[in-house]
Amino acid sequence: MQLATNDRVAIDFLDDGIAHVRLTRGDKMNALDPEMFDRIAEAGYALNDHAGLRVVVLSGEGRAFCAGLDLSNFARTPDPDEPDLTVRTHGNANRAQQVAMQWRKLPVPVIAAVHGVCFGGGLQIASGADIRIVAPDTRMAIMEMKWGLVPDMGGYALWRGLIRDDVLRELVYTNREFTGAEAQVLGLATYVESDPLERAMAIARMIANKNPHAIRAAKRLHARMPEADTDALLIEESREQHAIIRTKNQVEAVMAEMERRKPVFQEA
Repeated sequence: MQLATNDRVAIDFLDDGIAHVRLTRGDKMNALDPEMFDRIAEAGYALNDHAGLRVVVLSGEGRAFCAGLDLSNFARTPDPDEPDLTVRTHGNANRAQQVAMQWRKLPVPVIAAVHGVCFGGGLQIASGADIRIVAPDTRMAIMEMKWGLVPDMGGYALWRGLIRDDVLRELVYTNREFTGAEAQVLGLATYVESDPLERAMAIARMIANKNPHAIRAAKRLHARMPEADTDALLIEESREQHAIIRTKNQVEAVMAEMERRKPVFQEA
């Protein structure tokens, strides 16, 4: 599918298979209203179907990455046809969970460039990325408890392995704010940069010039790590490597390195 033009989300397809996904509701700090949920989910499906995709950069326009739930949602009367939250509308997820989980589900790496404000659902969306580049003065919080709620956009699934259990409990129970600089110490930021989008694009270009088959295989292996036992992971490593080694792209990676030139890969 293709993402239709809208005022919530845009996708720019750049050179070398890089896609830049922009949250474009900047006047509302990219807060999540029903249409925002729909457009983000549609962007995920559009990317999943895009031939030649190698890496995704996710950012927010305006003063914030994403300020979390639009507070107008609290006054909204639910549509009588709206599915119950327990109904799985997107594979193993509901709509709200999908907009965060889909970045892990994509077959290519996703890099989030985070600035300004990253609260609640915005933090869960950023947590879905493989890599998070965060400005040092970004205001961040697991905000749901402030409104008498629990994180329910995939946060508990996404935070496994990122952050220590007792630290996560404190952040959830208190909904206290922390900075982008502290986020790196906590495990919620990969790098802290004054210009997170510039760093995210630099990393994206590096990834885009690696064997796309190997990059996708590595992401599959990372997805198995939290739950698979040692024996299962060992055989999965071997299966993935067996499928890659001595292929045209793997040989091209070797030759490009030896000849000190940009590789030319066949698409995954």
